[in-house]
Parts: sequence; structure tokens; C-alpha cells
Amino acid sequence: MHNPLTSPYDAILLYSFGGPNKPEEVVPFLRNVTAGKGIPDERLKEVGEHYYGFGGKSPINEQNLALKAALETELTKRGLDLPIVWGNRNWEPYTTDALDELARIGARKALMLVTSAYSSYSGCRQYREDMAVVQRERGDIDDDGTPATTAVTFDKIRSYFNHPGFVTANIAAVKEAWEDLNANNATDDATHIAFVTHSIPNAMEDASGARNPATYSGQHLALAETIVEKLKEQAVIPQDTNWTLSYCSRSGPPAQPWLEPDINDHLAELAENGTSRVVLAPIGFVSDHMEVVYDLDTEALATCADLNLAARRADTVGTRPEFVAGLVDLILERAAIARGEHITEACDTALPPFHSACPTNCCFQRHQQPTGIPTVAGQQPDNDN
Repeated sequence: MHNPLTSPYDAILLYSFGGPNKPEEVVPFLRNVTAGKGIPDERLKEVGEHYYGFGGKSPINEQNLALKAALETELTKRGLDLPIVWGNRNWEPYTTDALDELARIGARKALMLVTSAYSSYSGCRQYREDMAVVQRERGDIDDDGTPATTAVTFDKIRSYFNHPGFVTANIAAVKEAWEDLNANNATDDATHIAFVTHSIPNAMEDASGARNPATYSGQHLALAETIVEKLKEQAVIPQDTNWTLSYCSRSGPPAQPWLEPDINDHLAELAENGTSRVVLAPIGFVSDHMEVVYDLDTEALATCADLNLAARRADTVGTRPEFVAGLVDLILERAAIARGEHITEACDTALPPFHSACPTNCCFQRHQQPTGIPTVAGQQPDNDN
């Protein structure tokens, strides 16, 4: 029986990217990630060196399990009996494994919680496309998207980069890093906050703003500005503190333009202009997975050492209580919307809450798919205005 607060949903799908658990899984995992791009295994082995440096294991799987457990604890604390199933796009447990588990527990309508806080093709639409592809392969939905009578259907939690839980957790993380870095300094007026996220192709950046109030980069800038404003209000940082947004984890062919500057290039520029201390704030990431532990903790901190920049890397939100509680708030918010209730969607930046149901062409990659790929967990075409 549905709990009135979580109805009409009878399960949560915690949906993530996935990662290898041992060295022999690295190349097969990277084949999945780069499927259709014709990248030879020798090149994948070179890319995989990042993973081999950490024993061939990505931290993302254990972090997803920790988040799942934290969400289950928070749901139980609120008296909400809503099972959580974990699945990944690119490694075990795969999407189809998650669908098998949802079928086993008898779920008919599930709420998709993607472990990406921002709206873009790779952070939102691609998950919805991949689910549609797998469900078609399984016969769960037909070519026009109509579900079989026994198939689970999905709604999705909105992009939550500006939800109070995510915002508050990031404010706390930056505050802790700032105070740790400056604990033994007479003055902190030369400390710069370098907010960092995953770079994406410029074309994907453009697509992310086609049906949203802001592009991918604009979403990050709105959150960064809010974090800085709140820390100034709390007298944690000086009023004239400088901050910037930069990027990491660029991939793809060199001729393809991606969002810049790269964090390492940016650190060199900061040092040249007189910055002596820097807080690296990875607001683009939910947990300390490979892009954080390699691109920031390994490469960027080494760059800081070479440049004589004192540095601290702020935590990702991980399983901070305010973030986990915020996700459960979002579950209840989306359930209320699905029931047709009129509610105020919580938001902590100058940008408004994003769509609770993605428009048909939201984050649409026109240059890649002229006719589009069907999706789940969004508006139907006749509702797309």
C-alpha cells in the first residue's frame, strides 16, 4: 500500500554512472562509456591509467552504496517505507539489473534519482534515453513509449543544484576548507575560491540552456555566487574575496571545443596574478569519485605544489546529513506534484527551480541525433509547449 506522503511511487531508482571494481574491469568499463566512438583498446588502456593508479577500482560504487544506505536511514527516520534500488548506466548493477530488481519487488511506478545535480545532456537526458533504450530492448515499452501493463514507469527528481540541501551542504564544505587553510594565517585576504566542475563540449553547454532557465555553466555560477554570498553574510570570508569557475576532466578530440579554463591552467594564472592560497571547491560532483580523487586530489593539488600555492580541497556533499535530508525532501516534493498538489518548490539561488518533468526537447543533442532518441521520465510531446 502506498504511503500517502510518497504516493504514487512505490520505489526509488538511484541511478548513476558506474565504475570498475578491479583492474580487469577497467577496459570493459571504458568500452561501455565510449561505445560507438571507435576508440581502440590500446587508447582505453592509456585512459585507464587513472584507475590503475587506484588499484583499478573506482570509488563511485562504494559511494553510491553509502548514499543508498543514508537515504534509507533518513526515510526510515521519517516513517517512510520506500525501497531504493541502485543501477548504473555503464557498469554493474546495470540498468537492466535495476529493472529486474524493481520487477522482483513489485514496483509499478518508480522515482528516478540521478546522481548528477545539474541539467545537461550527460547529467540528465542521457540517463532518460538509456533507460528508454533498455526498456525497449526488454519489451517493457513499445516504440511510441507506451509501457507494457506489467512494466515499471518512471518520473524523475528535478535537477537539484539549487535545492537547499545541496546548497547548504556545499556552503558547509567550502567553509570548512577555508577555515582549515587559513587557520594559521594572520590574514586570509589572498585566498581565492576556485569552484570546479566537469567540463562538457560547448555544443552540450548550448543545448543545456535551450529549454532551461540557464545553461550548465550558468547553473554552476548561480550556486557558486550563492555560496560566496552566504559565507560573506556569515563573516567566514572577506567581502572582497575573489572566486571563479573552472573545469576538469576534459575528453574528446582536441579539435572539439569544450568549456574552459582547465583548472590547472587556471591555477597557473592565479599564481601569476598574486594569489597565494586557494580553496578547490568541486561543486560539480556529488561524491569523491575518480574525477575528484585524480583530477583534483592528484593533478590539481600537484599543480598547486609546483606553483607554491597553499591549497585545500573542499569536500563533495557525499552523505552529509543536510544533503541526504534534502534528497528526501525532493522525493516528497515530486510525489506531491505527481498527486496534483500545489506546492512551493524549495530553491536557494537566484535561478528558479528547474522542471519537475523535463520538456520533450530538454538538453536535446541535435547535432548528434537529428531525429532524437526517445526518453522516459519527462513530458509527453503533446504537453511540450
